[in-house]
Amino acid sequence: MKFLHTADWHIGRKLNGFSLLEEQKNAFKQIMKIAKDEEVDAIIIAGDLYDRSVPSVEAVALFNDMMLEMNLVSKFPVLAISGNHDSATRLDTGSPWLKAQQFHLHTQLEQAFEPVEINNTQFFLLPYFEPFHVREYFDDPSIKDIQSGMKLVVEKMKTIFDENKSHVLVGHFFAAGSLRSESETPVEVGGLDSVPLEILEAFDYVALGHLHDKNAIKKVETIQYSGALLKYSLSEEKQEKGVRIIELDETEFTNHFIPMKPLRDVRKIEASFEELTSPKFYEGMNREDYVAISLTDTAIIPNALNELRKIYPFIISLERANNELKQLSLDKNSEKMAKLKPEALIADYFKEVTDKELSNQQKEWLNEAIIENRKEK
Repeated sequence: MKFLHTADWHIGRKLNGFSLLEEQKNAFKQIMKIAKDEEVDAIIIAGDLYDRSVPSVEAVALFNDMMLEMNLVSKFPVLAISGNHDSATRLDTGSPWLKAQQFHLHTQLEQAFEPVEINNTQFFLLPYFEPFHVREYFDDPSIKDIQSGMKLVVEKMKTIFDENKSHVLVGHFFAAGSLRSESETPVEVGGLDSVPLEILEAFDYVALGHLHDKNAIKKVETIQYSGALLKYSLSEEKQEKGVRIIELDETEFTNHFIPMKPLRDVRKIEASFEELTSPKFYEGMNREDYVAISLTDTAIIPNALNELRKIYPFIISLERANNELKQLSLDKNSEKMAKLKPEALIADYFKEVTDKELSNQQKEWLNEAIIENRKEK
């Protein structure tokens, strides 16, 4: 059995106001090429097909085109589940018709116990769920968290295992030992939604979605995140995006990650306004990338964003490199600070923020402003 593992497509997502539909369409084309080149037996999508429970008309149209291309045109069996960003009810519409074409889209907990069998493998498609779903399904009021719920879910799956076949779990949750990125919304606080890896050891492979980093789990080759389709936040700047190709047989297991090149990358640039507007600086640079610019200037630059957008059209943020204010230890210095003269207090604050002393000209301006303020009083 050879299949492609992907997840977290988030169709319809925007990056600081910029639509990513074009980038998502481009990434999908790369996935299809990989699937054909690798001659996979199926494509797995481990949740978060859409970015919102009520996706835009454009997002729905794009995903419909993707389903047609994967399943009806290219004839790949598709095994997908709903994630926490999806509306399980909306995705479930039409699933009986899709199933007839080998497009298996599971959105309800009870469907997880109806394995999809392809070649020598049983696939258990477990959609995103909350503890109350398991509590109701098993009629067990003692279930309060994901861990206890997953134990029951996996135990029931194991009773359905065909010993002559491989077993793959497709899920969308936070597995213990993995790290979050800021673009993924925390569902619970304090790690209560994490699933211990040992619960998942019964499966030959666990294809996960939910966390966007392919390296979220490093030491267990058989339990892996594929990572998101694209870089969906600046915190994912250094992450490599792509898909996993998994091959299972009686004697061998292979897990091969194939990277994809985004239509537009996401990255941070730190430089002065003069450097950023110099052709020598941006020559050879892909100025169509999504960039977060951190200005090293301390002086005011009129209309900086509009001027920079003439060169870098996809600016997702603009900030001052020295604008990350250092937390003052007020509890230790409040008494001392209260005794400082205004000019000394402002000079200290300026030094704290910029790591520079006030220039003579700035001191003159400050003194004039203080004198003027006292006159008004």
